[in-house]
Amino acid sequence: MNSAFPTGPFGFGASNGAGNPLAGVWDAMDQLRTSFEQRTSGSRMARGDVRAAVISLLAEKPMHGYQIISEIGERSGGAWKPSAGSVYPTLQLLADEGLITAEEQNGRKTYSLTDAGIAESEDAAAKPAPWENVGGRPTSHLTALPKAGMELASATAQLARTGTPDQVDEAVAILEDARRKLYAILAEG
Repeated sequence: MNSAFPTGPFGFGASNGAGNPLAGVWDAMDQLRTSFEQRTSGSRMARGDVRAAVISLLAEKPMHGYQIISEIGERSGGAWKPSAGSVYPTLQLLADEGLITAEEQNGRKTYSLTDAGIAESEDAAAKPAPWENVGGRPTSHLTALPKAGMELASATAQLARTGTPDQVDEAVAILEDARRKLYAILAEG
């Protein structure tokens, strides 16, 4: 069980506590979190995607390596955050190819496109940016749905901790209806 879930006088967070009526809520939340993490954090992009992303970002403005990593993560909505082990070798390769230059500023290397790099970025501008399609699918749904699910799980946990029995019964009915509606959406497609 994830230690981020609080434990309390009634054993909240304990997944196998005998007599713990809320153990199932915590198990379900952990399964939900794990399911979303597997779908959103497992995106591995091809080396060419890192290259295209770096060139695309440097076409906008000079950046240092950490800025590039952060910007890709932000623009993909968190669905793709390349490692330093993929970005820095790509920067070195682009420098070796004469597409970028590095300048030392405030103890960091800031990278800029050369004229050849600008020409390559203009050729690539007609294509979608690599962070726009992680795994061949638009990325907005990869973060919006997990975020909404985690917020729902958080509200459910709060209600489980502090709600009255009548409030919990009402919440159960709402969640069961929501589950049926989500499956109905899948059945439409």
